[in-house]
Amino acid sequence: MANTLPDVIRVVAVVATYNERRFIGGFIAHCARQGVDVYVIDNESTDDTVAIARRFEGQGLAGLETLPRTGVFDLTAQLRRKEAVCWELDADWFIHADADERRLPPQSELSLAEALEECADEGFNAVNFMEYAFVPTVEEPDHDHPDFERTMRWYYPHLPVMPHRLNAWQRQAGPVDLVTSGGHAVSFEGLAMAPWSFPMRHYLFLSRAHAIEKYVGRGYAAEELRRGWHQARDELTPQDVVLQSQADLREDAGDDQLDPADPRRTHPLFDPVVERLFPDGLARPRPPRR
Repeated sequence: MANTLPDVIRVVAVVATYNERRFIGGFIAHCARQGVDVYVIDNESTDDTVAIARRFEGQGLAGLETLPRTGVFDLTAQLRRKEAVCWELDADWFIHADADERRLPPQSELSLAEALEECADEGFNAVNFMEYAFVPTVEEPDHDHPDFERTMRWYYPHLPVMPHRLNAWQRQAGPVDLVTSGGHAVSFEGLAMAPWSFPMRHYLFLSRAHAIEKYVGRGYAAEELRRGWHQARDELTPQDVVLQSQADLREDAGDDQLDPADPRRTHPLFDPVVERLFPDGLARPRPPRR
């Protein structure tokens, strides 16, 4: 349902989609439970992403529009449109999110909307999220089904730099900047980031076949590749997609028990490509959001 929590600020998550049939319904339903509405910018999906999203009209869907696709993944165009939408919409807080994520409050007794309201009351106008990447494993390799949030229980914390997912912010008097950081960190004058991070579950891929479908041969905007964005994703091959063992991961014990200790700086899925691209260990460009 839409944000009906009493006396709570309005929060809108803005999500860009392209063939997200696996995730979009669960994403909108999760946001609604957290008191958050969802605005969908669909990049001309060829599956039933849009039809699924429209089922939530009046139940958490704040709006849906089409962003023309240029034949490749153009993150800059998506982020610029998100900046504009967040300027146009009437809301107290915004979240720049992806459909395969589940944004959470720092304590489960609060909704996400309530937690953001508390941040505002304490004088903070932006929130970073700590990423917990959930992946299939050698022991349990296939979660490509609607119940993946229950069955895919193994994860690792991911934090290349801090902040890495500064993706929630209070409405500002002027526009905000998402493009410069590739969506990793919103920027605006007078930004005051909360000193604690909220948790975020990221369901990176659901099976080996899904990883290949999602990343291999995707195609990226030429200008973004020239800037050093998407390099590992652009070079990923089917042979690179290797699942991890549960022995190298952490088992999910609930939202309040997600463990941020000793985070990984890279996603293991892309490590073979990173090693090929940077065999001498030179400084690597910071990867933008997916």
